[in-house]
Amino acid sequence: MESSEEKVVAVIMVGGPTKGTRFRPLSFNTPEPLFPLAGQPMVHHPISACTRIPNLAQIFLIGFYEEREFALYVSSISNELRVPVRYLKEDGKPHGSAGGLYYFRDLIMEDNPSHIFVLNCDVCCNFPLPEMLDAHKRYGGMGTLLVIKVSAESANQFGELVADPITKELLHYTEKPETFVSDLINCGVYIFTPDIFRAIQDVSTHREDRGYSILMLTSSFYRTTIPSDFVRLDQDILSPLAGKKQFYTYETMNFWEQIKTPGMSLKCSALYLAQFRSISPHLLANGDGNKSAKIIGDVYVHPSAKVHPTAKIGPNVSISANVRVGAGARLISSIVLDDVEIKENAVVLHSIVGWKSSLGKWARVQADGDYNSKLGVTILGEAVTVEDEVVVTNSIILPNKTLNVSVQDEIIL
Repeated sequence: MESSEEKVVAVIMVGGPTKGTRFRPLSFNTPEPLFPLAGQPMVHHPISACTRIPNLAQIFLIGFYEEREFALYVSSISNELRVPVRYLKEDGKPHGSAGGLYYFRDLIMEDNPSHIFVLNCDVCCNFPLPEMLDAHKRYGGMGTLLVIKVSAESANQFGELVADPITKELLHYTEKPETFVSDLINCGVYIFTPDIFRAIQDVSTHREDRGYSILMLTSSFYRTTIPSDFVRLDQDILSPLAGKKQFYTYETMNFWEQIKTPGMSLKCSALYLAQFRSISPHLLANGDGNKSAKIIGDVYVHPSAKVHPTAKIGPNVSISANVRVGAGARLISSIVLDDVEIKENAVVLHSIVGWKSSLGKWARVQADGDYNSKLGVTILGEAVTVEDEVVVTNSIILPNKTLNVSVQDEIIL
């Protein structure tokens, strides 16, 4: 029997519908954390990684979505992985990334865990959680954060930090600085001891004692008083405690991306498909073009999808439930969602095809594949019909539209 001090819990922060605006038109249909990447909901990838943590007692999802939106998924994933997964809805007012954690401290601590993992749902990486746990135990601090080196040009989009090259102690932390500090950034994956709750409480108590206002960044700077229980993990915990032998870093040499937009979801789907080769090869399709479609590279095909043997699929394609792909169709670097029909000789390239959409014969839905550009990936919302021989290039089409003429570099409302 395991001793209670060995238990570990994981918390995955899933955000809320207001944050999902950047994911439109795909978030009209489904909460962003449940959008499929490599055939699995976005949140499934960190959840699955958590199951590799020794002595995992429970996984919590914390967010602002209504409980009914997660109820079915939470029930099925708990049964599938045989680990209790619970969704906890915040009370409607923002508490900040650390304050949200503190708000549910009694539930998080009910198994008396010795360590608490905290992961952001919109992070795509290989989640080296057991390795982080081992490193954290060696360091002996309150917390360890996953970090990665990026280009100096992109570093200021994230939390930049300085770490001791020998001890790996976090020496300095600043969130999205205006001037370059370091090419080492925060990946949004953490492990803490329960002492983190005391640190959050100290911030709240300090504010109550002294009164507190914070500089908010909008179209113009203004100072406003915020509640004492609004505590941010980065600015209010990591920054002031850096250099005090409380926090340490674990650097990943593997892939890492933040899933900010539908375009990035396409890139991350490809990264997860590539990872399946080593961790879940049974999920990858194969076929030589004789009795089944020719598969090139990493491809996921849902068991209920019907793909014609003369179709050619891949690389980096994910095909969801009840999709029908006709003869001679060609799919490359795309996500095809549930109940889509792709007719004979249609082409899908660097695109996301929304639920219940239909592509006519010889139709083309394509883009140049610039994941960071607003129109670098073509997106069809739910129930979009592209008629025969129509070409859609670098465009976003909102739900329930019928296209009978070709479009390029457009957002069709």
